[in-house]
Amino acid sequence: MAKRIPDRQKAPVAEAVVVLSGGQDSALCLALACRKFGAEKVAAITFGYGQRHSLETKYARTLCRLFGVRRHKVVNLGFYPHITVNALMDPGGKIEKRKGASAPTTLVEGRNAIFLMLAGVWAKGLGARKIYTGVSEADFSGYPDCREAFIRSQCETMRLAMEWPFELVTPFMHMTKAEEWELADSMGLMETIRTGTLTCYRGIPGDGCGKCPACRLRNRGLKEYLKKKGKKK
Repeated sequence: MAKRIPDRQKAPVAEAVVVLSGGQDSALCLALACRKFGAEKVAAITFGYGQRHSLETKYARTLCRLFGVRRHKVVNLGFYPHITVNALMDPGGKIEKRKGASAPTTLVEGRNAIFLMLAGVWAKGLGARKIYTGVSEADFSGYPDCREAFIRSQCETMRLAMEWPFELVTPFMHMTKAEEWELADSMGLMETIRTGTLTCYRGIPGDGCGKCPACRLRNRGLKEYLKKKGKKK
C-alpha cells in the first residue's frame, strides 16, 4: 500500500499567488511572477469590497487572460461597507488629502491586512509560499498598510496563524513610480500597463482622471520616466 504523502510535501499546485487589483502595481507584479515561475504556476486573487472603481475587476480578468494565468479567484467582501466609511467606497465622498491628515480620504482601514490574510489562506491550499503585492513606501500616499514594517509584521502573523512559511514579495517597496514605468518598459509592457490597467479612483482606465491621488502619482511617475528616457536618446 502506497504511503500517504503529508499535504505539505505534495508538489505545489502554484508557486505564487498575486494580489491583483487590475491597477499598475499589481499588473506588473503579475508579469514578474509569471516571468519567474511561468503562468501555469501562478495564481491571482482579486477583491471586490464596494470600491467605486470596481471596474478594475474586469481589468484584472483581462490581465490574467493576457498573461495566461488560469487560476484567478474574485472574492466579494460584502461586509466592508458595513464596518468602515471612506471616499473610495462612498460614491458621494470627496477624494482629497485633508490638511493635517496622514492619509487621503481614500484610506480603507485594514485593507491590505485582510487581503493578504485571505490570499494566504488560498495560497496555502495551493501549496504556494510566495504572495506578491504591489505596495510601496517609496511612493506611497500615507497609507499605513503600505509600509515595509507592516509587511514584515503581517508576514509573521500569517506564518503563526497558519503554520506555513509564507514570503510576502513586494518588488516595488523601495521603487518610485518612475522606476516602475522604467521596469515595465524594459519588460516590453509599457503599452499594456499604460492602457490595460485601471488605477484611477474614479474608475477611468489608462491615464485616468488625472486629478485623484492615484492618478497624480501614476502620471507624475510616467512624466518623470519619459523625460529621463528622452534625455538618454
